[in-house]
Amino acid sequence: MSTFQNKKVLITGGASGIGKIMGRMALERGAELVIWDIHPENMRTTLSELSPLGEVHGFAVDVSSPEQIKQTAEEVRQQVGNIDILINNAGVVVGKYFHEHSVSEINATMSINSQAPMLITSEFLPGMMAANSGNVCNIASSAGLISNPRMSVYAASKWAVIGWSDSLRIEMQLLKRKIHVTTVTPYYINTGMFDGVKSIIPILKPEKAARKIIRGIERNRIYVSMPWSVHFVRLSQGLLPIWLFDWFTGSVLGIYKTMDHFKGRK
Repeated sequence: MSTFQNKKVLITGGASGIGKIMGRMALERGAELVIWDIHPENMRTTLSELSPLGEVHGFAVDVSSPEQIKQTAEEVRQQVGNIDILINNAGVVVGKYFHEHSVSEINATMSINSQAPMLITSEFLPGMMAANSGNVCNIASSAGLISNPRMSVYAASKWAVIGWSDSLRIEMQLLKRKIHVTTVTPYYINTGMFDGVKSIIPILKPEKAARKIIRGIERNRIYVSMPWSVHFVRLSQGLLPIWLFDWFTGSVLGIYKTMDHFKGRK
C-alpha cells in the first residue's frame, strides 16, 4: 500500500478534467500538489479552488516541448523538491480518419500522449530511485488495447504508453526498486475531451474514474481498467478469429462507430 500523506504529487494536465479531480483528492489525502498545464486561465482558476485544501504549485508548460519539460522539471526540483508520485495525465485526441490528419496533428498527438510521459518520468525517476521509493501512474486508454476508426493516431500513442509503462514496471522490479508503476486503461471519460462520442457502453463519470485511479495508486495496482469488461479485451483478441472479434466489437458493441459524431473539447 502507498500513501499520499506528506507526499509531493505532480499531475500533468492537472488544471481540468480528471487531472483536476485527482489533484483535489491528493490534497484531501494530505499531499503537496504540483500542477502542470498549458492553459494559464484554467491554472489560475484551479489554483484558486484547490489552495484552501493544501499546498499547491502551478507551472505553465507545454509538454510537447522537450525543452520546456526539462526547464520546468528543474524549476520544480528547486522550488518544491523531488516528486514522490507522478501522474502522467495530459493528453490530446484528433477525431479523424488517418488520411485526414496533418503532420502537425500527428506530431502533437505522439509528442503529448507518448513522448511526454517518458521525458517527464525520466526527469523525476532518478530522484525516486535515489530514495528507493515512488509511484508513477500513466493514464493510457482502452484505445491502447483495441483498434478504432477515426482515432488511429490516438490509439497508436496509447499503445506506445502501455508498452513503455509496463516495461518500466518490470525494470523497477528487476532492479529491486520500490517504485510502483500503474498503467490506467479507461474507456471514454465524460470530461469534454470526447464530446460527441456515442456508445452503448456507458461513458465513465469523471469523479468515479478519478477515484479509481487514486485508489489504484494507493494499492500499487499494476493496471487500473474501467469498466471491468476492458480486462477481457486481450483475452477475446487471443481466443477469437479477427473477423469474429471485429464483428462482435464493431457490429454488436458498436465500438467502431463511437467516433462517428466526435466533436471534442472546444
